[in-house]
Amino acid sequence: MTDWEPIFNMLGEKATTDITRTRDAQGFEENKQAAKRGGQIAHHARKELEQETGKSVISKDNFLNLTEQKKLENKKKDDKDFPRQENA
Repeated sequence: MTDWEPIFNMLGEKATTDITRTRDAQGFEENKQAAKRGGQIAHHARKELEQETGKSVISKDNFLNLTEQKKLENKKKDDKDFPRQENA
């Protein structure tokens, strides 16, 4: 996951929230339209940045996998620093 991925995610979410409030969206269909528009705004911003930099904002790395890997590393470290004692 690149630094940009959560930024564009937050942009889409915030745009959706502001559009929903501005339009006073009520019900599923109106909120769905606001969400689509918020997503479009984030999508266009991402595409524009990628075109300008020549680099993809999206990576193959998965934050959840990185998090799980970090948890395993921390567990191994904890087990090493604080070995479990057998009950006698």
